[in-house]
Amino acid sequence: MSLRLGLIQLRLFTKAMSIQFGRRAKQPGLKGEISAFQAMSTALGATVGTGNIVGVALSISIGGPGALFWMWVTAILGMASKYAECFLGVRFRHYDKMGELTGGPQSYLQRGIPNKFGKFLATMFAVCCVFACFGIGNMTQSNAISANLDHSFGISPVTTAIFLTVLTAAALLGGIKIVSKVASICVPLMILLYLGFGSYIMILNAGQIPEVFGMILRGAFTGEGAAGGAVGAGFLIAMQIGAQRSLFSNESGMGTASIPAAVAATSHPVRQGLASMTQTFVDTIIVISMTGFVILTTGTWTGDDPATMTSLAFATGLPGAWGGYIVAFCLVLLGYSTVLGWSYYGERALESLGGGRRAITGYRLAFAVMCGVGAIAPLTIVFTFSDLMNGLMALPNLIGLLLLSGLVARETKKYLTHDPNFEATVDTIDGFMYGLPGGLDAQIDHEVDLSQKNPELEHPDTTNLKVITEKMIEEHTATAEAAPVYDVNLTNVQTSSIPLQTGSLPIIQQAKPSFGTPTDPRASKP
Repeated sequence: MSLRLGLIQLRLFTKAMSIQFGRRAKQPGLKGEISAFQAMSTALGATVGTGNIVGVALSISIGGPGALFWMWVTAILGMASKYAECFLGVRFRHYDKMGELTGGPQSYLQRGIPNKFGKFLATMFAVCCVFACFGIGNMTQSNAISANLDHSFGISPVTTAIFLTVLTAAALLGGIKIVSKVASICVPLMILLYLGFGSYIMILNAGQIPEVFGMILRGAFTGEGAAGGAVGAGFLIAMQIGAQRSLFSNESGMGTASIPAAVAATSHPVRQGLASMTQTFVDTIIVISMTGFVILTTGTWTGDDPATMTSLAFATGLPGAWGGYIVAFCLVLLGYSTVLGWSYYGERALESLGGGRRAITGYRLAFAVMCGVGAIAPLTIVFTFSDLMNGLMALPNLIGLLLLSGLVARETKKYLTHDPNFEATVDTIDGFMYGLPGGLDAQIDHEVDLSQKNPELEHPDTTNLKVITEKMIEEHTATAEAAPVYDVNLTNVQTSSIPLQTGSLPIIQQAKPSFGTPTDPRASKP
């Protein structure tokens, strides 16, 4: 995907950061239910979880310092996959039965590949997503929260279970807007807190950073420090565990990030794809790197227990004994944001399988209850089940990305031809996208002229489109001929430069024409 898109994650990285966090983020007139920042926070909330703290420690414990290098490589390549799936999420988004905007692999696999195979891929993804949500996105997270609160503060798991059930139910019953607002508060707070204390530790150990970089690079190609024994085996273990933990953390290629991206307020799929691409950078290049460097600079990476390695590293690096409390607090925010993010993924998948309002409400309540169950139950089997479901969920999405990669590359190139610096306004984008595939999908207001033999904006699903038929055109023409005729002064009127199709009319962009006295249409033709 990186080669197909011309290394878009490197070429347009600075512009992507500007679209997500900088001056290009604000565009009046955008259409969607949540902001691009809230969409990224929701996706980050689902990906930045215990894996960013415990998972990194596990990777280094098994694969040595070199595993961190392969986590970086996998993340950089995964940014292109994240761009493609979030592009498609917006490109094929639509309204569901409850009138809410929706999208994701369960939509673009079926609508982008309009045949039985596409429907099979979409159904397979949706089924696996519903089941996976109760594992990796629910009970495993609540179990980690419960265990850390019990260990650090002595809070009973039963108390944690009740608290999580009530809090989760309240947030989920509010829908995606509530979930995105909670995530937009929890996730940035967690990241700033975690990175702030991690940076402090790195400043205290600044003299060791060059040595740590050397350990990472040597370990990446020699397997130094890996638990494999021989050099060749150590290298393979470092690369395998690094790639595995990176994909597990940032979810690039799984398609889940495209679900919140599909409801984001945006003017074009390219812009949202670039904005969502930065999520992988924040998750892996920033948060995971911070965890890895804290563990390596404090020398705790040789410990025997990966579950407590990060906590021990912070306790060692920070003065006093409160470093472990910081990690426990971050784990609570990380785990809870993951629960909320995955709950939304699950209900969107359930809706695509035919679930209505009652089914979604029942799912939200069941999800909240199982979150409480996870806080008090042993979950050794759940982890294996979750990994299996995640793999099965990623498979149809990766196949779909391969089949739709040509569409993504083609429409991305078309957009960049008109707006290479991403300075275009919403109206300008509407103008140059007129008559081009993807324009109406991005703007939600679907209108396709099906009176043409080969309509330019074809769509595999026209159930939600406003269809313009020959009869409607005839009625419109008859009404126009019967209407009063005005003498209009168009001296100061500018018409758009949009190319006109057969039978279409020029579009007046902004004008204040003067109107004369109406005449009888029977005496004068317009």
